[in-house]
Amino acid sequence: MTVAPAGPGFSTTVEALRLREWQLGPGQPTLVLDQFSAEDFHLIVDDRADVHVSSKDGRFYLGWFPDGRPGTDGEGWKIAVTGTAQVRGYHMSFDTETPADIVAATVARVLQTSRRL
Repeated sequence: MTVAPAGPGFSTTVEALRLREWQLGPGQPTLVLDQFSAEDFHLIVDDRADVHVSSKDGRFYLGWFPDGRPGTDGEGWKIAVTGTAQVRGYHMSFDTETPADIVAATVARVLQTSRRL
């Protein structure tokens, strides 16, 4: 069923207005961490039980902070790729409650864009 607007605006369907269920909660961090091999990455678990992963060349970093990264407001994941002299690097972060599936998909894409020199 389409609802016609009474005046200027937009039209939609009743179905489009129905509520959706969204994935919530941190999920399983192993979905993220299992993507890293000991051959190409260093993994460190510190005294706070935070996990740090870096590429052997030092240009990629992933941090998982289950209780939040110190000095931040609830940052649970940090991803950073160091740039070069010609191109700037980038970084991104996710909240402690961001589903691990979403972080895993992001990490997978970052790893897919890398290549050995």
